[in-house]
Amino acid sequence: MAGTVCPQADMFNFWNRKNKKAPAARRAAADRPQSSMAEDVAGKAGKFEIVASVQTDVGCHRELNEDCGRIVQPGDSELLSAKGRLVIVADGMGGHSAGEVASSMAVDIINRSYYDDPGDAPSALKNAFFEANRQIHESSLQDKARDGMGTTCTALAIHGRVAHSAHVGDSRLYLVRSSSIYQMTEDHSVIKELIKQGAITPSAARHYIDRNIILRALGSHAAVQVATWEQPLPVRPGDRFVLCSDGLHESVSDEEILLATHSGETSVACESLITTARDRGAEDNITVAIARVEG
Repeated sequence: MAGTVCPQADMFNFWNRKNKKAPAARRAAADRPQSSMAEDVAGKAGKFEIVASVQTDVGCHRELNEDCGRIVQPGDSELLSAKGRLVIVADGMGGHSAGEVASSMAVDIINRSYYDDPGDAPSALKNAFFEANRQIHESSLQDKARDGMGTTCTALAIHGRVAHSAHVGDSRLYLVRSSSIYQMTEDHSVIKELIKQGAITPSAARHYIDRNIILRALGSHAAVQVATWEQPLPVRPGDRFVLCSDGLHESVSDEEILLATHSGETSVACESLITTARDRGAEDNITVAIARVEG
């Protein structure tokens, strides 16, 4: 299956910052599932099936939807065997520029570059992010209407019995395993750094004036630092991966995401989470993608 949710807009975005609420509580990095079993699991025979859905919504206060999400399962069996399935969520931004253009470009370029790259899955995914950054940045320099545009982006590749991730910005990737939820990416934001340094508490972060500023984005600069996992993550039947823009995780807690993913169909869970965010007056666009691993 392949799906795309990528709203097209006919005017430019004139917001330079996003209104955000405090980050939801999350498990410590030390509690995340470790990837020490990657080699053993990856070597076993057999592959998992993936059931996935993606949905997006403009939110309660925006005129444009600058988010973009996509789920890709190649129709070519050899390509599917070599690179697996891909899930991408991007959240565009950038002052007097086209945030929706940046997010759409990121999803298109990463999708194409990942499957065209002759390298293995983790290197191909990272290279795809570099290529997206290059093209978005060059486009912003060539068109004054796109000056300063950029986008967050989080991508997940499930290949055989392991998963790989690449990430820039404050969109997120969660793993729901059994009755636990783990945040598998770290926000590249000012508020996150202040919390890590002990300069501000998580409760105070809720009202911090610059809580909306991110430190990394695709296209904002000629070079970008892409966060990846050092080792592939072994996946298990029943695992659920949730990718979302900040419009979701600023309004919905980790525990609520956990509960929603156990509600049954991935499409139902996506719809439920977006409804919850809207019921709470979501200030930003909301995109959520859920991929469930079938044994």
